[in-house]
Amino acid sequence: MTRQSSRLKKPIVEKTTTTKPAKSKPTKEIDENEEDPSIEDPKTTKKRKVAQSYVKEEDDDEEEEEEEAVVAEKPKAVKKRKTTKAKKEDSMVLAQRTVVSTLKKSMYIGAHVSSAGGVQNSIPNAVNIGANAFALFLKPHRKWVSPPMTKEAISGFNSQAQEHKFQVCNHCLPHGSYLVNLAQADKDKAQQAHDAFVDDLMRCESLGIKLYNFHPGSTGGDTKANAIGRIAAQLNKAHGMTSNVVTVLENMAGQGNVIGSAFEDLRDIIELIDDKSRVGVCIDTCHTFAAGYDLRTPEAFEATMSEFDKIVGYRFLKALHLNDSKAPLDSHRDLHANIGTGFLGLRAFHSVMNHAPFEGLPMVLETPIDKPAPDGNGKAVEDKQVWADEIKLLESLIGMDPDSDEFKAHDARLQKEGLGERNLILKQVERKAAVDAGKSKRGSKPKKTTTKRGAKGKKAEVSEDEDDSD
Repeated sequence: MTRQSSRLKKPIVEKTTTTKPAKSKPTKEIDENEEDPSIEDPKTTKKRKVAQSYVKEEDDDEEEEEEEAVVAEKPKAVKKRKTTKAKKEDSMVLAQRTVVSTLKKSMYIGAHVSSAGGVQNSIPNAVNIGANAFALFLKPHRKWVSPPMTKEAISGFNSQAQEHKFQVCNHCLPHGSYLVNLAQADKDKAQQAHDAFVDDLMRCESLGIKLYNFHPGSTGGDTKANAIGRIAAQLNKAHGMTSNVVTVLENMAGQGNVIGSAFEDLRDIIELIDDKSRVGVCIDTCHTFAAGYDLRTPEAFEATMSEFDKIVGYRFLKALHLNDSKAPLDSHRDLHANIGTGFLGLRAFHSVMNHAPFEGLPMVLETPIDKPAPDGNGKAVEDKQVWADEIKLLESLIGMDPDSDEFKAHDARLQKEGLGERNLILKQVERKAAVDAGKSKRGSKPKKTTTKRGAKGKKAEVSEDEDDSD
């Protein structure tokens, strides 16, 4: 059974077979692997803060990579079995995959799908939303130690890739654990991060995956130069222990001590890598905008991408994360919005989808898909039709005239849809700015400064608070 969106014209598609994925449990943002309760890491059972990425939309990923605090671990809740109805919904084909060769530009678009029940389930989950690229977690991303992949999972992944004609070496972009901080200065914690990181790279090699995306890390209060040196050293060590996986640095939104919000951070890490063929960059559109790089108009987009090319270089660009932003430019808040509903707007994504240097790269949606439960019990449920529709919308932008009535209608509808959330977050940002201004007048020393970049590349020093609790 295929559900079609009434919003978009039908593209040229290739038929796919429907494969029933294993059980998955809806989560707040991105599905993670099911945790195995029989495997327990002695280091984490001692009282350690577990990263809470994607637990609530207004938590910044970058805050979670700050130094770990000691907290009591809560007992694990008993997981409920999925109903037959939920299983059927997971296995539904929500959109057929577009044949990329029929598009005016070769753009491979997908989403970060669930790998619950085994990595082999990620491919049918991608197929069911009409994706031509996808991301996944290779293991539970909130655990330091996980059991190795089974032979059945590896063979299942390979057979699914062959059946659905997925070039996983080019269009699969696993995401690293949010626990891992390669800039960690503490010797034991640095070794723990290294071991988890290398384990993921080895899993990639077992599956024939060539790209691995991760967050660079946090300074932990040390100088940025020292932290960047530790990241590069960890990468060089990991490259020496593996064969060919490209470690892909993701640019960040600029919260607190996190590294990677400035293009110069990425450049400085890359300069210290011995084998430049083993390192690359993933541009996240939301993070880019939140860090102060404008993308909203064609002129702003070209200025930002020219700056990226000058500082880092297109030769290192390996992937993109496609997310609108609930927060305004230079807010340093990592709040993903659905395409066209945020402060970036649809015009920014028209520029992305028609930018020739992006052809052939995996483009991964990490947009919200939670909807209120139909029974009104207050719980959220995942609606993967959102991703299916966004993929088709983005594909439709390729070659579309931005002055056409069709584009203007899409733009107006989506901006209206996101108006409430934009206004809510804008008020929070303005309130925080007012508080910071008051502190400045009272003579409080700003914790940090960052560089704001506008469409014309002009720079100005602005205050950045390291502890945004919004």
